[in-house]
Amino acid sequence: MKKILIVEDNEINLKLIRTVLKAKGFLLAEARDGEEALKSLVSERPDIILMDIQIPKIDGLEVTRRIRRMDDFKDRLIIALTAHAMEGDREKILEAGCDGYIAKPINTRTFNDEIEAILAKKGKSQ
Repeated sequence: MKKILIVEDNEINLKLIRTVLKAKGFLLAEARDGEEALKSLVSERPDIILMDIQIPKIDGLEVTRRIRRMDDFKDRLIIALTAHAMEGDREKILEAGCDGYIAKPINTRTFNDEIEAILAKKGKSQ
């Protein structure tokens, strides 16, 4: 079973994401800001990281860049969660090292399928 690190500072979003992923049987770890995300990465060793882009302390794009420079974690699947779907945002997200992104607010009916589609695209399907 894959472990997912959810990096999200909004409690309502976190609760919704947690509920959807638990129903699918994923193991979960959580971080509320960029610094906590980097610490949790080492202690939890997740297979997948769901990265909110706008988080306190260190933003999600910078956390992603740092993860990509870490030998032990540079190949982990990172999926951005963002309410920012403006022109050019997709490119910035992918350029920072995210493997894909899911727009917020998440659609609870399609969220797991969106994660699976990104996993399949990267050849890391569950």
